[in-house]
Amino acid sequence: MSADIYHEMIVDYSRNPLNFGRLEDPHATFHDSNPLCGDSIGIDLRVEDGSVSGITFHGKGCAICMACSSVLTEMAKGKTVEEVRRIGKDDVLGELGLEHLQAVRIKCALLSLKVLKSALYGYIAEKGGDTGSLKEDAAGLY
Repeated sequence: MSADIYHEMIVDYSRNPLNFGRLEDPHATFHDSNPLCGDSIGIDLRVEDGSVSGITFHGKGCAICMACSSVLTEMAKGKTVEEVRRIGKDDVLGELGLEHLQAVRIKCALLSLKVLKSALYGYIAEKGGDTGSLKEDAAGLY
């Protein structure tokens, strides 16, 4: 796709985010912020039968942060916990053509992935499961 199409997608997702809001009675929730940019994102997660049955995000952020949060929630919806664990930064950045994003904007783009992995870490730990390197994955995204 051309850079113009990716730019339009970012603007559209930031203005009309998918899965924006709060879940009632989430199984996991986590919030984090990027003080350098002012982004502040929370993710609510519901897991049923080992798959993500509900996911929303809430908060505020720049266009890149909001677009990536929207795309990430779509990527995770309906996936198994293990599939969501394997979502990486290249997956999120690739969806919006941001593979060559400037270092200063990486935190904006990956904040929601860090939040999702942290929420998933909390959920798995609460269930007594093996969290493996999930916490380190979340902490080491950028």
